[in-house]
Parts: sequence; C-alpha cells; structure tokens
Amino acid sequence: MKPISIGICGLGTVGYGSFCVLENNGGEIARRLGREIVVSHIATRSIKEHQHIGEVKVSQDLMAVADDPEVDIVLELIGGYDLAKELVLRAISNGKHVVTANKALIAVHGNEIFAAAKKKNVVVAYEAAVAGGIPIIKALREGLAANQIQWLAGIINGTGNFILSEMGDKGSEFANVLKQAQELGYAEADPTFDVEGIDAAHKLTILAAIAFGIPLQFDKAYTEGISNITIEDIRYAEELGYRIKHLGIARKSDKGIELRVHPTLISKDTLIANVNGVMNAVMVQGDAVGPTLYYGAGAGAQATASAVVADIIDVARMISNPENCVPPLAFQEDCLSDAPILPISEIISAYYLRVVAKDKAGVLSDITEILGDFNINIEAVIQKEPRVHDVEQNLSVVILTDEIKESVMNTAVEKIEALNAIGGKVARIRMDRLED
Repeated sequence: MKPISIGICGLGTVGYGSFCVLENNGGEIARRLGREIVVSHIATRSIKEHQHIGEVKVSQDLMAVADDPEVDIVLELIGGYDLAKELVLRAISNGKHVVTANKALIAVHGNEIFAAAKKKNVVVAYEAAVAGGIPIIKALREGLAANQIQWLAGIINGTGNFILSEMGDKGSEFANVLKQAQELGYAEADPTFDVEGIDAAHKLTILAAIAFGIPLQFDKAYTEGISNITIEDIRYAEELGYRIKHLGIARKSDKGIELRVHPTLISKDTLIANVNGVMNAVMVQGDAVGPTLYYGAGAGAQATASAVVADIIDVARMISNPENCVPPLAFQEDCLSDAPILPISEIISAYYLRVVAKDKAGVLSDITEILGDFNINIEAVIQKEPRVHDVEQNLSVVILTDEIKESVMNTAVEKIEALNAIGGKVARIRMDRLED
C-alpha cells in the first residue's frame, strides 16, 4: 500500500521532535497502521546544526508544502494566528488533511477552519494543541463519549504552575520566580500569554467546546492572571488547608456554560492540588464515569510530538476508512448547542478574602457586618497581628466565605474597601471544591 506522505511546516522544537518520532518509531507506527508514513517535504527558514533530515525536500516557502501534490497531510507547527490560518486554509482548499499543535489558531479561528474542512471532506486534527502529550482531547471526544460532561478543571499552563509551585516551596516573590522561569526557558521574554491566563484560555475554550458540544468562543472566556498572588496569600491558604492553582474551569449549569481562567483555592487533599512544576493535569467529571484525572507533560519536544504523531496516525486511518471520522468538536456539526457563556458576574463561587486594615477596635466586626448584610456566610477567619517593623500597624484579616454570586461579592467588597480603616484593595481569590 502506498505510504502516507507528510509535509512539515516549521522545524522548531515540536516540528523536529515530530520528525524524529516518525523516523525513530516508523516501524512500530507502520505495524499499528498497516502502511508506512514518510516525511516528504519540510518548510523551514533554516535547518539547525543538530537537525538531520536526510534527503527530504526542503522549502523556505510554507505554501509550497500546502501546494505539493505529493503531500497527504500537512503539519502546521509554526504557531501564531494569521500566517498559520492562511497556511491551513490553503492546505484544506487543496484537499489536504491538517494536523496542528496551534491552540490559539483553533480557539480563535477553529469554527471557520472546521467548516472549510467539512466542505472539502478533509480532517483537521489538533490533539497537541492542549496539554502537550496528555491525550485529553481524545479522552473527551472518544473515551468519555457516553457521558454528559458536568465540569472540567485543569492546570493547563506549565509556566504558571511552575511559578506558583516555586513561590510555595521556596517562599520567593512572583517577580523573582518569573525571572527564574525565563532563565530556564519555561517563560518567554514577554510572559503575558502565560501569566495572565491567555494561553490557558485558548486551551480551555477548546476543551469546553468538545465537552459540552458548543462552538468555540474564546472571546467570551474570562481570564485573570497570577501576577497579583503574594507569598502571604499562598501561606494563608496553606494554613487554612488549601493551595492556590491557576485553573481553567468550565462548568455546565441550567443557565449556561462557565468559561473562566483564574487563580483558585482548592483543598490540598485533592490530587490536582499536588500537581507541581511545569506538569499539566485536567480533571473531568462525567455523569456516568464520575471524576477522572489526566496528568502528564504539557509541553516539550517529545511530549508534544507524541500527540502530533498520534493525530497523524488517526488521520491516516481515516484516509483508509473515510466513514470512520469523529467530528472535530465531538458532536455533529448541526447538533451543537447554543447554550450561552455566562459572564463572570453570574458565576457562583466561594471566596478567599484578604483585607489589610488598621489595628483598631471594631474593624473585624465592621467587615463581618457588611458580609452579613449581603447574606454572605463566613466559613473561617484568621487575623494576623501587625508585623514588628510595620510603623502603620496594619493587620491582615483573612476570610473564607460560603458560595455567593460574584456580582453580590463585588458590591460587598466595594463596601469593605470604602471603610476608613481599610488600606487599599481587598485581595480576592475564588475557591472551588471541584465537586458536582
């Protein structure tokens, strides 16, 4: 049987990693597939000294791969939005299947790309776009297909998880750990996408679409970063039995779909609270299966290449059996739900509040009175006396509340911040029990 021909666009970390996996494991892959897979064309600006690709055709023009009549599957591994979108749509228009690791492309332009692919009867596969080598997309689309997914929550950005883990373990401030992450290559020179939750929101958008059968709606995802998390917050959370993780959370309710990325207090007894460093993990709650956890490397050449090549194998199987094709967002295109994405003001959550106040009589009672006026129940309170060298004699009051609508909490916090004894903004972190 004629080999499947692959064109690789981008020979960076993931591109070369995918090439190496295809070369090193070619025999095993052929045994699984029943035919060979060969790389016939690579588009790259340059081949680095350590990259050995043999006699494969090389172009500097990406579109040359998309237009190559010998190529069956195009690997889009260049990243970004505009050029990647142009390349993918060009490949689709030429009747080629596409495998991509580009979460931003799928989250923002996926609806258009999948519609174009359907018209040309080709497949766009994207397992590597979320959580590196963890097969979470396959799990949601196939392994959990019998379930109604109730919620999912994930540590889906390794950089943010590394920073929070180091702050907790070493007692280092955010800025110092961020610098360390950049020196280690975990964070970019401009770390905005990672630390402000944009990267995680791209991935969460994709996971939510597959889990709940809704169109991709990145523009409606709520994002909040970790740059305001302090050592004090991490220590107080630990004292109360919690850890702070930068989570992406998607939950289905009668009113719509929650789609949010933000720092979250979770019990330190939960498995996901103990996922540290650059590792990723996703919890999924299905009505039949109950809670499941998927853990592993969320980035890196080999881990991501593992997912890319798995997609190639799936697409190659589909080429041999075209009727055996899973819809790109798990549900049939004409059966996607129009359930609304809820604004963050409508979500129900418990809260961690840290208030810096002057050390004077009645402050704590004033705060608790305001919370009581809004029917916000208090689960725990700790009061920290002023530090020895604090000339202003400020104390910290930490409060854990019961669940309340976010819009109500917003108003209560404004009232607290307006008290004369309160110095500055109230630090607020949402809490989640990761339960039904």
